[in-house]
Amino acid sequence: MTRSARRTRRTLQVAVAGTAALLALSACSSSDDPSSKSDSSASAPTDSSKKLSGTVTVFAAASLKESFTTLGAEFEKEHPGTKVTFNFGGSDTLAAGITGGAPADVFAAASPKTMAIVTDAKDASGTPATFVRNQLEIATLPGNPDKVSSLKDLTKAGLKVVLCDKTVPCGAAAQKALDASDLKLTPVSYEQDVKSALTKVELKEADAAVVYKTDVKAAGDKVEGVEFPESADAVNDYPIALLKDAPNADAAKAFIELVQSAEGQKVLTEAGFLKP
Repeated sequence: MTRSARRTRRTLQVAVAGTAALLALSACSSSDDPSSKSDSSASAPTDSSKKLSGTVTVFAAASLKESFTTLGAEFEKEHPGTKVTFNFGGSDTLAAGITGGAPADVFAAASPKTMAIVTDAKDASGTPATFVRNQLEIATLPGNPDKVSSLKDLTKAGLKVVLCDKTVPCGAAAQKALDASDLKLTPVSYEQDVKSALTKVELKEADAAVVYKTDVKAAGDKVEGVEFPESADAVNDYPIALLKDAPNADAAKAFIELVQSAEGQKVLTEAGFLKP
């Protein structure tokens, strides 16, 4: 082999060795340097790490007004940058609005039957969960001047009684209690939600109304409550659900979690609701 050929071979060997060393160094650097790795968890935060913001729109049964207003204020305090707006009313009317396309994030109904209007229309996301229960009570004028002591007393001639409409959960429950007692009652009016029925008594436009215990409690000394045993057979479950097309789903889920939490349940039971 000539001197020139030996020099060329030695040059190639050095070059190959250098390349191999460079590749090994590169591989070692790639495996040891964490900054060279792709960290998907850092670039895609989990739901729990997201900062909540924007408006949460809650459609809720009228009987939830006081307790949900309290929870809404607490939610805004816990999550600066959020706002909770409520649409309170008869559950059947709210359900019709949701199925009709009204923008909302959460639906809290006063009965499974009215929640079914939404779930049957495929407008709920996931399965609704019962978060509280509610029981009926008779609301009379302060001091109970007509001496109402039972459901049967509401059938007295001349007594002006108000009921919720039969399509509204409080009205359906009242009718169930009346049917179980074989009582016939013709009210002076049927109201579209429980707050409207209670207001008739507060304004002395009616002598009595069949409403929820929570509403009697919220009214304070404006009315007097009379319990009746038949109400135990007409207790309403209250389901809550995230809506399928919720504009602010993350915040809506967090609000539902608050309602179901120990803190939320404390507010609801203090308002007179029963635990689920």
